[in-house]
Amino acid sequence: MKLIYQLMISFFAVILTVIFIVGGTVLNYYSSYVYTSTYNQLTGYGQNAEKLVAQTVTSGHYEINSDTIRKIEMVFSNQNVNFAIYSLAEGATNQNLRVYPTEQEVGRRPMPEHLSKSYWARLKKSEYIKDTSNAGKLLSANQMPKGAQPQAYVIVPWFYQNKMFAAVVVSARVADIDSNIAQIESNLFVALIISLILALILSYLLARYQVSRVNRVRHAAHEVADGNFDIDLPSKHRDEIDDLATDFNIMAKSLQDSQQEIERQEERRKEFMANAAHEMRTPLTTINGLLEGLAYDAIPEESKGKSIELMRGETKRLIRLVNENLDYEKIRTGQIRLSEREFDAMGPLHNIVTQLTKKAADAKDKLVLQGTSPVSVYADYDRFVQIIFNVVQNAIQFTQNGQITIKAERGFHEAVFTISDTGIGMTPEQVRNIWDRYYKADPSRKNTKYGESGLGLSIVHSLVKQHGGDIKVSSELHQGTTFKISFPDNTEAPTAAEKKTKS
Repeated sequence: MKLIYQLMISFFAVILTVIFIVGGTVLNYYSSYVYTSTYNQLTGYGQNAEKLVAQTVTSGHYEINSDTIRKIEMVFSNQNVNFAIYSLAEGATNQNLRVYPTEQEVGRRPMPEHLSKSYWARLKKSEYIKDTSNAGKLLSANQMPKGAQPQAYVIVPWFYQNKMFAAVVVSARVADIDSNIAQIESNLFVALIISLILALILSYLLARYQVSRVNRVRHAAHEVADGNFDIDLPSKHRDEIDDLATDFNIMAKSLQDSQQEIERQEERRKEFMANAAHEMRTPLTTINGLLEGLAYDAIPEESKGKSIELMRGETKRLIRLVNENLDYEKIRTGQIRLSEREFDAMGPLHNIVTQLTKKAADAKDKLVLQGTSPVSVYADYDRFVQIIFNVVQNAIQFTQNGQITIKAERGFHEAVFTISDTGIGMTPEQVRNIWDRYYKADPSRKNTKYGESGLGLSIVHSLVKQHGGDIKVSSELHQGTTFKISFPDNTEAPTAAEKKTKS
């Protein structure tokens, strides 16, 4: 069954239940109200009749004026209200006698000649007797006239000097009361039919609205399945469907970012393959040409040594390119095991400056080392050298006629190294991408001697993270770049500085 029909049935069932509950409550209320109102009216008629028909006589008892009763009945004839008066017989308090209407006036009205003893006992206690059933049940002590219609009765006791002398039975036809209730039922039935039609329409509209919201998410899912991640479902955060739309938007955005990242990495991979093929082809072509020259004695004897040196340099270049890729994969997959120990970083930093001084001079750069020995660092010695060497070499690559400053200092339970240059700097987008594999901030320098693969900073980033350290970069275009690298201390042993302080 489709969702729209399920929702329609649910909404319709809820509305229908409410309608029946409310309708039944209203009908029951009005039925009770009609009977209660009728009894109150009949009781009032009985109480007022006493004042109109009774007059005091010298004998000390009431004399009932039947003519007045007849006139009162004529007034209420249009309401089908009847009166019957029963008086206690003189000298026999356990007997009773109907004094009105007479035998000739009874006709088809259910007016028995006597009331039962049980009724008189209740009436003497000033109790009003009411009955919603027919006369046979209320006045069961006597045989009712043939063809008598069911009546609603109220029996009101009349008292004189705190003694009951009579009782009046005020009655109305049950059929008249039921006709009023039937009219109410008819009106409620019409209202029920109209309500059911409106409920059906309302259920359809509500179900259609909810299904349309679900279908929006469904159509968006199809778009995502077809590769369109640029989806933004409207959400007002009102209910779970809006929350679902919000979550779907987050998922689509995440998939879009992942797709863009895959495309970006694929672009970098293609660029790297092209660069690597170009970089490999150039030295291989050079080596092959020199080998052919040596094989065919095309190279003069005095130039053979220089040719061999050139081939050695090109071979080292190829080895470095291959090693960088192998090294990165080992670091990325966790195959590199670190041999961490505590040592003074100033020693290897001086060696790095010495090794790169010639390269810096070729770029007309100046290398400056700042720091006072000892600067204790806990790291793998060889990997520490590799990290600093790559960052400094990267700074030389992108700086001309400038200065590269290496600063070593102790931080809070860590060793901090800052490498700053006055080079070309980077844009914010380039700063975000420099840790990506194969990325080069300046593609125009992809063929330089020290930047063949674009893996140097990726390796640095992976090694620092493997040490549990942190590396941050800040840069401004044409203003230079600063790398800040921190190595945490060994938490299981005191540092050299701490040992020195204790001693």
